[in-house]
Amino acid sequence: MKLLLLFLTLVIVSCSDQREKPSFNNTSSIEKDTIKQSIHNTSISGDSTKILLGYYVGQFNALSTVKARGTYSNKITLSIDSIHTDSIYGHSIVAGNSRPFEGIWDTVKLVAKVKEPGDDPYDGIFEFIIEPNGKSLRGDWQSYDKTLKVTDRIYTLTKRKFSYQKRHRLPHHIAFDKLYNGYENSLQDAGEIITGACLKFNPSEKKLTSKQLENMHKGDLEILRNSIYARHGYSFKNRKMRYIFDRINWYIPVYTDIRDNLTTLELENIALIKRYEQHADRYYDDFGR
Repeated sequence: MKLLLLFLTLVIVSCSDQREKPSFNNTSSIEKDTIKQSIHNTSISGDSTKILLGYYVGQFNALSTVKARGTYSNKITLSIDSIHTDSIYGHSIVAGNSRPFEGIWDTVKLVAKVKEPGDDPYDGIFEFIIEPNGKSLRGDWQSYDKTLKVTDRIYTLTKRKFSYQKRHRLPHHIAFDKLYNGYENSLQDAGEIITGACLKFNPSEKKLTSKQLENMHKGDLEILRNSIYARHGYSFKNRKMRYIFDRINWYIPVYTDIRDNLTTLELENIALIKRYEQHADRYYDDFGR
């Protein structure tokens, strides 16, 4: 009788463990495609995995959505922090959230399947392939919550190094750009545009003056102020700021709190911009009103 009870206990524990760990069985097409690629036939392990560690950056694109407004594409950073034998650890940074993940790692196929904790409504499961040279990865993500507006995403990310550069300037392509477009036109701020005045100054390099700011529109002031945060790698929760900065090549989201990293000059400029931001008018083109 004791032997029977021991056997049943072992079976239950074994089943529980299987539920907790990710599995490559019956997964997405990512793993199936990998098998066909000869580039992934070489095993990589031990010290050689160090080349795979670091930030991978790119667009986190919706694969399927429900019929409701949602953010269909955001810039994401996947950070591969460590690899130990058949386990992989890291974190994701996207839309103002930083979430840890861990899971299993196939050293031959270079495929990872990792899980976020599940205590955030936007957590899910990533599955991705890393190129053997560590220069890029691609994969998909599925949310735990299938009622979200976007439940499945795909991504191809490039290895990038982040460092704060105060000389980063806003590109000219954002001048006279809409702060919202496409499916977001039904939002309250639809039709608001940037005039391009925000391109004239770099508040991370030089002290701003009241004369420079007093005639600027609210959208330009918002972009000018948030350009400081973007240079520090801040991941924006604000959808309007993501729309602008996600399309800027030098912008890499890596932090959700950069307050301790701001310089004295930047803090002074932020305070000055905010004073004018409170009373500035928004600028709309003729289709907006």
